[in-house]
Amino acid sequence: MTDGAPRQGERGAGWGVAVAATLGMSVSYIDRQTLAAIAPAVRSALDIDHAQFGWLVSAFSMAYLVGAPAAGVVVDRLGARRGFALAVVVWSIVAGAHALVTSFATLFALRILLGAAEAPSFPAAAQAIRRALPGASRPTAYGLLFTGSYLGAMVAAPLALALEGRYGFRIAFAGTAIVGTAWIPFWLFMTRRMDAPEPERPRPAEAPSTRWIDVAKSPPVLRAVVAVIGSAPGLMFVLNWSSQYLVEHWHLERTSISGYLVVPALMFDVGAVGFGWVLSRRETRTHRDILAISAALAASLALAPLAPSPAIAVVIFGAAACGGGGIYVSVTADMLGRVPLDRTSSAGGMTAAAQSLAHIVASPLVGYAIDRTHGFGLVLVILGLVSIPTTIAFAFWPSLRGK
Repeated sequence: MTDGAPRQGERGAGWGVAVAATLGMSVSYIDRQTLAAIAPAVRSALDIDHAQFGWLVSAFSMAYLVGAPAAGVVVDRLGARRGFALAVVVWSIVAGAHALVTSFATLFALRILLGAAEAPSFPAAAQAIRRALPGASRPTAYGLLFTGSYLGAMVAAPLALALEGRYGFRIAFAGTAIVGTAWIPFWLFMTRRMDAPEPERPRPAEAPSTRWIDVAKSPPVLRAVVAVIGSAPGLMFVLNWSSQYLVEHWHLERTSISGYLVVPALMFDVGAVGFGWVLSRRETRTHRDILAISAALAASLALAPLAPSPAIAVVIFGAAACGGGGIYVSVTADMLGRVPLDRTSSAGGMTAAAQSLAHIVASPLVGYAIDRTHGFGLVLVILGLVSIPTTIAFAFWPSLRGK
């Protein structure tokens, strides 16, 4: 296998690359979600209020917003194999440095550095999958890829909480940062054929390389950006605020919430893989149907204030996460099936930046609203409903034909 299009007979190796890329995304989310999992302890130790925590979430996203498109362009030139491995080395060092924080300011600076270091993760993973697998298999593989984020969140919550409960939050940061070092040899082994030389093939005169700015302005990327911006805030809450919601709204002990936090993460994975599998079947490849179901599930987050118990609330969070997974895999499969192969990482970086932009705007507003209203109800209703109009805009985009 090369870094070019997949050759016949290499599908098994291609799925190995997809699994390795998915685990790489898991590593990135373990490092970034450790703060969310142990947020009550960190906030207490550093005297951080909800609004400041919102800015910490935004700090990561600010760097990711700038870094993801730039990282996509770099990875398109450097290659997914080397680009992803180098990124994991750097962000593991930064994640471990979180153990040294002494104030909100130092933590804010480290979140910016972590966001910049993790920016190549999704662009590199998307490029690797597109090059490793044929078109019919890619939606399922993209669904698998998106499970990496919530798989990482599932691991981060119990691991970080266990370390924090026994040794303190500093050891929790240091311990979770070590995970990435075990992934790097696996990634290099699974992608070892990506650097193999390929016979020279002249580029057709009528098919010059597409400029990244033209990719950014193309309808597939623009409509994907719209859908991601609408669905990202709800998923951001589920990922970054659930632990505080369970502790502060339902008055659960910090040591008892890890089981609750697994449910939304698991349901996101079910949605991403399930909807990706449906999209991979040619006879049922209907983006509008998938988007309608996914948007309805994502909007169910607005029902969480009516939940009579924390268990029911978490089930609602899981349904919303499942819908978010469906939206993400649908728009990604559509977009990456329409942009040039040599701009796969660039396009992936742009949608990752769109997600970051949504987080930057939404997270401080969420923190501000919670501080002002002294509750989570209004926030959950707004975050649940905001995904509907943007998903409709994607589904009925004028150039979306036959989907």
